[in-house]
Amino acid sequence: MYPCGNCRAAAVGPDGRCAACGTYQQQLQQPTGPPQQPSVPPQSPPMPGGYGYPAAAPPMGMPTGGVDLRRGLSTTLVALFGLALPALIFLLVARSGQYSVIGDMLDAVEGKSVSITEDDLNDADDMFTTAQVIYSLLTVAIAVVWAIWFRRLRLNAEVFAPGQHRFSSGWAAGSWFTPVVNLWFPKQIANDIWRASSPQGPHAVSRGLLNGWWVTWIVALVTNAVGGIRYNLLRGKVEGDDYNPSPSEAKSDIESLHSILAFDMFAIVIFMAAAVLALLLVRQITAMQEQRASLPPQMAGPAPYGMPSPNPYGSPAPGSAPYGAPQMPPTPPPGQPGQQYPPYGQG
Repeated sequence: MYPCGNCRAAAVGPDGRCAACGTYQQQLQQPTGPPQQPSVPPQSPPMPGGYGYPAAAPPMGMPTGGVDLRRGLSTTLVALFGLALPALIFLLVARSGQYSVIGDMLDAVEGKSVSITEDDLNDADDMFTTAQVIYSLLTVAIAVVWAIWFRRLRLNAEVFAPGQHRFSSGWAAGSWFTPVVNLWFPKQIANDIWRASSPQGPHAVSRGLLNGWWVTWIVALVTNAVGGIRYNLLRGKVEGDDYNPSPSEAKSDIESLHSILAFDMFAIVIFMAAAVLALLLVRQITAMQEQRASLPPQMAGPAPYGMPSPNPYGSPAPGSAPYGAPQMPPTPPPGQPGQQYPPYGQG
């Protein structure tokens, strides 16, 4: 066995070369042909939604980009607010019944001929308790659905304006139930959502409805809390076992209770106004996000709410052609008639 004449390995072929060297030499002796072109996979037709094609409508109200536009929560809120209004009217009527009975008691203390019994007071209290239970159940349902719906708005707004919000989506639901901060955190989150959801741009949006609803809601909460605390304290004093007032003190307490009930009726009226504005707010911001979903995300700037940028939603600059539109050829320079110019610069 002789070694390979090329690599000195054991020769295995009749030409005196090993299998590896023999194959290599054969490849070198073959004539070289033209280089083969790389295979190109077949091109599929462009899908709808590309340049020059209208975007197909996504199923179940879920457009491309993760925006949730399903109307289940907003429709539920509108229905709940629609039920809350008659419940508030019933609560106002029941409170006015107590107000009327306490007024009759005050007239009786002053010596007027008024027929008033303890049963009248108990009947008025029972009616108010029933109205309060109905309204409380509706309030719990509204609070739960509202928190879920508000968090969904915040998630949608993050798609519209990425990284331009002051609070996370968790705060969008939890801030309503956190004491103290629930007086301003929800409003700041709502401001961010409102700006991000504006189809006209974050700096060309009117917040009149949003501000009006928030002010009405806060005033209703404060007046209701103050009136409720005063009523419970005075009612506990009057119904106490050791309560033995003089005629003048009894008259003063009844007058105070009468004024507290009037104040509480005023708070209920404000709650009715807040419910109407909340219903309109749900409809308005739902429509805003549906329109905003058809636009691209806001372009990030140096500050979330600084000076407005010329193209807040990534629209092409003035004078430039949109995507997919043919570009206009440049105007040729003036020259002599019939003079020909090379198509791409000087030849």
